[in-house]
Amino acid sequence: MKRFVEGEDRSQSTLFPERLEDYVGEDNPVRVVDVFVDELDLGSLGFRRVEPLATGRPSYHPSILLKLYIYGYLNRVQSSRRLEREAKRNVEVMWLTGRLAPDHKTVANFRKDNGSAIRKVCSQFVALCRQLDLLAEASVAIDGSKFKAVNTRDKNFTRAKMKRRMEQIEESVERYLHQLDSADRQEPSLARTTKTTRMKDKIATLKDEMQRLEKLEARMLATPDKQISLTDPDARSMATSGRGSGMVGYNVQAAVDTGHHLIVAHEVTNVGNDRSQLSSIAKQTKVALKVDKLDVVADRGYFSSTEILACEEDGITVTLPKAITSGVKAKGRFGKQDFVYVAEDDVYLCPAGERLVYHYTNEEKGMTLYRYWTNACQECAIKDQCTTGKERRITRWEHERILESVQQRLDEHPEKMRQRRETVEHPFGTIKYWMGYTHFQMKTLKRVGTEMALHVLAYNLKRVMNILGIAPLIAAMKA
Repeated sequence: MKRFVEGEDRSQSTLFPERLEDYVGEDNPVRVVDVFVDELDLGSLGFRRVEPLATGRPSYHPSILLKLYIYGYLNRVQSSRRLEREAKRNVEVMWLTGRLAPDHKTVANFRKDNGSAIRKVCSQFVALCRQLDLLAEASVAIDGSKFKAVNTRDKNFTRAKMKRRMEQIEESVERYLHQLDSADRQEPSLARTTKTTRMKDKIATLKDEMQRLEKLEARMLATPDKQISLTDPDARSMATSGRGSGMVGYNVQAAVDTGHHLIVAHEVTNVGNDRSQLSSIAKQTKVALKVDKLDVVADRGYFSSTEILACEEDGITVTLPKAITSGVKAKGRFGKQDFVYVAEDDVYLCPAGERLVYHYTNEEKGMTLYRYWTNACQECAIKDQCTTGKERRITRWEHERILESVQQRLDEHPEKMRQRRETVEHPFGTIKYWMGYTHFQMKTLKRVGTEMALHVLAYNLKRVMNILGIAPLIAAMKA
C-alpha cells in the first residue's frame, strides 16, 4: 500500500504517554466540565452521599457521576448504558473520572435520586452567566415546544380515543359474527370448521379487549383531566402544528435571552397549550436575572388576559399578538378591533361613526366586564356588515387598557416577532437534534424535568464556550 498514509502495526509494541493528562489538550471542553463541577458546593445543592458512610461498601463521589452526565449530554450520550461503555473506552471520560467506570445502574440511580440537585446545578450556571455579564439585557423571548415521552399513542387514552377504539372493536365483532352466521348456513367441512374455530377465538379475544378497555375507561374518568397513560403516567396527549397530528409527551417552556441566546429559565409541564404558562415562566426568569423590570416577547399562543395582567402587576412588560378567536371576520362582519375606544368620553366609535355608550357592568369567570351599545343600529346603512342582532354590543374588560398597551407595543415594534423566532426556536431545535429527535429517557414529570435540566445545562455550556472560549471560561469559573 505504497503512497498512502499508513497506520501503526497492531502487533508493534509502543510506549504510550505515562499520564492521562497528556491525552487531553488545554482547549478541550472536558476541562470546562471538570472545573465547573469542582467549583460547586455539592452538599449545599442537595446531592446525596457527599460525605461517605462509615460502614458498607465505598460509593462513588457525586462529583464523578455529575461530571460523567454533563459530559454525556454535551456529547449526545444520554443513556446510562452508553455512558458505562464510554467510561471504559473514551480517553476523555477516563481523564474526567480518573479511570473510574461505574456500572449503568449506579449511573442511572444517580440521575434518578438527585433530580432536585441537578436542576439547581443548571440554575447555578445561569447565575455564573449573569456574573459574567452575558445576561446584561433584561429581555427574553418565551416559547413552548412539545417533546415526546416514553409512551406510545396506543398506550394513551382519552375520551375520544376510548370511544373510537370501542367502536372499532364492536365493528370487528359484528363482522366476525356475520361471517360465523354465513359459515353455519353452509355444508360442514374440515376447512370450514377450522375457520369457524379461528373466528370464535378472535371474537373471544376482542371481548377480552373490551373488558380491559372498560376497566381503563373507569380509571381514565377518575382522573382530573380525563386522560390516562400506561407507560408514563404523567405524559399527556398533545396536539402539534401538523393538521391531525399529535404526540404523547410534555410541553417544555423556555425563556431565552435575546442577547446571547442563552436559556435563562425553563419548565416542563404536561399541559398541552401555552395559554396559562406566560406569567409562571416570566416570573421565574425575572428571579433568575435578579432584575426589577423585564421585557418579554411571545407568540399569540400565550395571549391570555389574566396572564398578561399578572405579568403587568409583577413589573413584566409583555409584547405579543392577540389571538383572534371570534368568527365574525370570516363571516364578513366587523370585529371588535374595528371599534375605537375614546377614553376621555368612555365610549366606543363604530365604523359608521356612531357612539356606543356604557350601559351596565357584570362579572363573568371572575372578570369585571363593561357593556357598551347604541340604539342607532336599526337605522344604520351598514348594519348587515356589523351584526345580525337588534344592536351591536361591545364588551370591555376593566383592565382592557393593559391589552391595548400590548397591542400598541406590537404595532410600534413589529420586528419583535421576527426577533422572537430567531431567539427562542433555535435552542429547541438544537436540543431535539442532540436528542436524536426521539423521546426522553426518563418517565414522570419530576424526572423528565431533571433530564431537561441536563439538556439545558449542556446547551448553555456549549453556547458560553463558543462565546468566551475555553481558557477564559475556565479562568472565570476559578475566579
